[in-house]
Amino acid sequence: QVQLEESGGGLVQAGDSLRLSCAASGSTFSSYTMAWFRQAPGKERSFVASITWGSTIMPYADSVKGRFTISRDNGRNTVYLQMNNLKAEDTAVYYCAAASVRFPRSSHQYDYWGRGTQVTVSS
Repeated sequence: QVQLEESGGGLVQAGDSLRLSCAASGSTFSSYTMAWFRQAPGKERSFVASITWGSTIMPYADSVKGRFTISRDNGRNTVYLQMNNLKAEDTAVYYCAAASVRFPRSSHQYDYWGRGTQVTVSS
């Protein structure tokens, strides 16, 4: 079992930056691929970024390329999402997820999810 807890969300203005954190507990964090997803109001949950246990970063969602950076610290059992140059369309609840599969192909292959943290970007 893995417990995930996101933090770092908030209300910011367009162009600002935020760093989200996801703290994991309960199992061997370093053996999981970690990812960030987001869900905007009225929309389905969508993939943002993922990083394997060996810190291989998979392609980012097109909408965040060049602005968001995922990283992990296995010593702290934490994965981060640095978000720069935020836009109003980045407004969503951001979720952290963990998968035992190294290269998950869909959200269904993620085994554990956090409760999410709200990010609101005003234009």
